[in-house]
Amino acid sequence: MKQNYILSASKEGYHKVAYTEWGEASPTASTVICVHGLTRNSRDFDALAGHLSSVGYHVFCPDVVGRGLSSWLKNPQLYNFERYTTDMNVLIGRTGASQVDWIGTSMGGIIGMMLASLPNTPIRRLILNDVGPQIPVQSLWHMAKYVGKDPQFVSKEDAKKHFKVIYAEFGKLTEEQWDYFTEHSITERSPGVFRSCYDPGIHEVRLKWQSLKELFYSPHKALEGIIFDIDLWPFWRQIKCPVLVIRGQQSKLLLPEHLRKMQRLHSKTEVYEIADAGHAPALLEPAQHEKITAWLDASNAEHK
Repeated sequence: MKQNYILSASKEGYHKVAYTEWGEASPTASTVICVHGLTRNSRDFDALAGHLSSVGYHVFCPDVVGRGLSSWLKNPQLYNFERYTTDMNVLIGRTGASQVDWIGTSMGGIIGMMLASLPNTPIRRLILNDVGPQIPVQSLWHMAKYVGKDPQFVSKEDAKKHFKVIYAEFGKLTEEQWDYFTEHSITERSPGVFRSCYDPGIHEVRLKWQSLKELFYSPHKALEGIIFDIDLWPFWRQIKCPVLVIRGQQSKLLLPEHLRKMQRLHSKTEVYEIADAGHAPALLEPAQHEKITAWLDASNAEHK
């Protein structure tokens, strides 16, 4: 694994977007980009990226701006999908690949859908981890209970207890997996004070998600006070590439009826359900890695 960064620009000037890189570029290596969820970071994909690189894939895992090792923006209104898609296009350019495969958890999947829906998209194949074109309002109310908070922890063990509660739906993680997860989810901002590795400012602006335009420009506005589902079906209808949708069986964010509609509108959609998980599966288990690899390999063969 190598750590590096790209520079992208906003109204504030240039900012860093950090990423981890796994494997090497070669004529036979397909490029995969893995993008994390709302308050997470690139290190969530260490296990999956390590596996994919071991079987010949070239993998990039970015920290979306405001998370992980990436820059924080002064103006919270700049934390929006316009910013995220622009940054990810810069990353795609850094890979040197003309086409990439995209694996996105939650927010990372939404970014992937937006990019995959565009004409002449470089997204060749899309894997969505527990997210789809319709996000139920009830799941957003649930997220509002912890998203936007900036808790302080007196120790790593204290942080781990907190994460075990708010991320319980990630699945049945071992203590070692929780330790690794916690280690890469917090930073010591002052002696003896640990906080999560993201800018609390990504949640400061609070308006209603009333339209696709507002979602695009202000995705973290108003987790409190939402009265409608988020509707991304216009993006979904434009996607042409093969899609693998991963769903946690207990997920309240990606509902079975929405999955059926996704398959009805897009015939090249396959579904993989993971037991003992909700939103969103952590994708840490070897069997899950093998399933993802097999799907990528099979659809790769179809392109040859």
